[in-house]
Amino acid sequence: MAEAKRITGTTHYANRGDFCRIFYEETGSLYRLSFLLTADCDKAEQCFVSGLDDSLKGNRVFKEWARSWARRAIIQNAVRVINPRPTEKNAPLSFDSSSKTLVAEQVEIAAILELAPFERFVFVISVLEHYSEHECSVLLGCSRRDVIAARIRALQQIGSAMDLHVKQQVNVGSGEPALDDNCRAVLELQLAPRLATSA
Repeated sequence: MAEAKRITGTTHYANRGDFCRIFYEETGSLYRLSFLLTADCDKAEQCFVSGLDDSLKGNRVFKEWARSWARRAIIQNAVRVINPRPTEKNAPLSFDSSSKTLVAEQVEIAAILELAPFERFVFVISVLEHYSEHECSVLLGCSRRDVIAARIRALQQIGSAMDLHVKQQVNVGSGEPALDDNCRAVLELQLAPRLATSA
């Protein structure tokens, strides 16, 4: 009978230096995640710093998981700070662009920030961060049904905001909303698989 091979070697866990490097190298991305969740600069900074602190003091994780662990730490801190709760099922959809002419990326960010807190969290966690409905419901302490409904409302509101922006650009006389059409097409391609699973 063949002798079982003994697995040897060291397991590589992330250490403090790994997390410090991740937070340094990905400051922009991690802060943007925090800001999109909280919709407030001060709270975003608080969640970023707390996320770093939690990553440094938290459970040991494999080195390969350190980046996703850092992102999750920020999400968990944002949930604690904002405490987003499900809203009314028939909450009105609205978007206030404040009549400003914004570049496409700013419009998309503004549309996300205009969402109600629960819808914003669901959108960022499930669509932008690619968490499953189950993972999202666990993080937010709600049912999968609440997550699905909130994601649908968020996508409808963001779609309305993008449509409004395109119409405003045409009315302003730009005549060429090609950039907006391209951004909209990319957004639709990214969101189509999520819409299909929600239906």
